Order: sequence, then C-alpha cells, then structure tokens
Amino acid sequence: MINNLLRRGLPALALAALPLLTTTVLPAAASTPPAKASSPTQHDLVHSTAVAAPGAAGVRAPLPLFEAIDRLPVAVEHREGYKRDLYKHWNKGLNSGDGCDTRREVILAEAVTAPQVAAGCKLTGGSWRSPYDNLSVIDAGRLDVDHFVPLAEVFDSERTPWSAARREAYANDQASPDTLIAVSAASNRSKSDKDPAEWLPSDGSYHCTYAATWVGTKLRWNLAADENEVQALLGLAEDCPNTTVVYESAP
Repeated sequence: MINNLLRRGLPALALAALPLLTTTVLPAAASTPPAKASSPTQHDLVHSTAVAAPGAAGVRAPLPLFEAIDRLPVAVEHREGYKRDLYKHWNKGLNSGDGCDTRREVILAEAVTAPQVAAGCKLTGGSWRSPYDNLSVIDAGRLDVDHFVPLAEVFDSERTPWSAARREAYANDQASPDTLIAVSAASNRSKSDKDPAEWLPSDGSYHCTYAATWVGTKLRWNLAADENEVQALLGLAEDCPNTTVVYESAP
C-alpha cells in the first residue's frame, strides 16, 4: 500500500507535501495526478502490483493476501467503553495554516477533477469516484471521509488501550493514504462500523482491494481481528490470488 503514497499528491492548494517513501510500481499500476478525469483513484492502483524499495525504513515486503491475513492477531472484540470522541478528529491536517482540516485535505487529495477552494476551505465544483459503490460524485457535500477500519472497530481491536495521542494519530492518518478514504455518504453510512464479515462494498470488483486495504491497515496499526472477521477475509482471499499487501508500521 506504500505505492499509494505516490498518488496522494495534494492538489493545487498549498498543502504540505507528504514524505514519500521510494517505491517501484509496475507499468500497469503507474499513478497519475488526481486532477485528470481518466486517472484511477489511489485505491484502484493497489496491492497486487506494489513493490517496496529494498531497505526503505519500516516498509514491509509485499505479502500475498493469505499470508497477510495470517499475520493478524486473533482476539475477541471488546466494545464496552467505546465513545467516538475518544478519537479526536478532524484535526488541522498536514498544513495547519491553510484552513483545511484533515477531512477536507483527504477530499482534495482524492479528487478526480480538482474543486475550487475558497476562504475557509470551502469547496465548489470538482468530481470524485466513490470506490465502495463505483459512483461519480460531483458535490463534495455528498462525500464522507471514511476511516477504512472504523473507529469503533479500532477500539474493539486495540490489543492494549491506546493513548489519546495514538487515537488522534489514527483518526487523522494521512501518512498512509489507505487509512482514510473519500466515499459517497450513502455507502459510508451503509458500512457504519461493520467489519468484512458484516459488510462489503456493493461494487464487487473492489472486494480484493477492500480486503487488502483492511488487512494492511490493521497490520499498520497492530490491530487484532476476531475469528468471524478472519474467516470472511480468507473467503475473500480465495478470489484474489494475485493480490498482495504492502504496509508501513505506524509510529
């Protein structure tokens, strides 16, 4: 999934650049700037073709999806005590002086056609493709920024209780472009806090990507999975023989 850092070049709003880790991407997965309507979004370029550069700090070598699933710690979930405001979001984003919070920065980064940005980071125009349901969205107000692994699921899956700072870091994570994703509000609300045993995107062609991104995000943040979740992921992996997972461990 590190190759996706190449695609998340924040558009022409003076946003702070992400520190990029060197990757090699096969020609079929070459990324292009998000402002071109014909360009795939970051989540289309994923895991089956990503190759991490040798020696890149913290980057894991590509793992077959089955092997990546096998690396997930298995544990019973624990929801008691969860509150959404335990995970502070949205913070001021990568550039605290540009008026755009993390949510709007993600929306800007994932635009297929860049919107106009007015004072206070008010967005007009632009277009997006929602990967969950393969819908074209032309109104930023109809987008949600989804935590790929929902906050409640993160709470369930913390192997030891996280600090407030770590929870905020997850909730606003733009160091990996897979933790947060702009999708149609309808698809995000359909997903809610469900894991892959309970919900999958309506666009079946996205299922391999969805499984790989879910697993990679859990591995990045050292999160556990319950038995039903693991079995659902393994079932998805049966249909994704060429899908691999690359991730960088969170600090």
